[in-house]
Amino acid sequence: MNCFVMNHPLITHKVSLLKDKHTGSKDFKATVKEISMLMCYELTRDLPLRQATIESPMGLIKTDIMAGRIMAFVPVLRGGLGMLDGLLEVMPNAKVGHIGAYRDPKTQKAVVYYCKLPDDIEDREVIICDPMLATGALAIDAIDEVKKAGCTNVKFLTLIANKQGVERVNKAHPDVTVYCASTVDGLDENGYIAEGFGDIGERLFGTK
Repeated sequence: MNCFVMNHPLITHKVSLLKDKHTGSKDFKATVKEISMLMCYELTRDLPLRQATIESPMGLIKTDIMAGRIMAFVPVLRGGLGMLDGLLEVMPNAKVGHIGAYRDPKTQKAVVYYCKLPDDIEDREVIICDPMLATGALAIDAIDEVKKAGCTNVKFLTLIANKQGVERVNKAHPDVTVYCASTVDGLDENGYIAEGFGDIGERLFGTK
């Protein structure tokens, strides 16, 4: 399974806070941001460095800096917006695109209704973010959208992932690694993650 689970104790603890139904909207939003920041460090572990000469207080020195790979974050509306602030806190120079999609509750098929990506998306490493990966249908369609725009370097970032959904994504897009904070096995009768966060959009934004 092409899936990297970030099971760091801090991340695991904060995911448990999200599962608690008593966690209010303000704390829920702040915790999603914190987890996203922590995950971004691991997500960018393979970014290349180059040697540069800088002027330090003690004179000129040679040191390593980022080699300039450009990135783009693409949250899936609206839950992915909760992850965006944390990612931009770590990588403020990244560009941002948006994909609007929802899963039809009857057919469990994804419906994409909006897609706006940076003009130079094909030159960027793209991180698609959505807090939950259940059936995998929405993730597959989101990846399809950025690939249609010419991007060949894609990662999918989620907080909690159903193993069977990850397998579906792997089958459709074997070149895309799924990064998550937690995995679960199986879904409920409606195709939702039983051990998840509930409706994450409602919990993030306090709507019903």
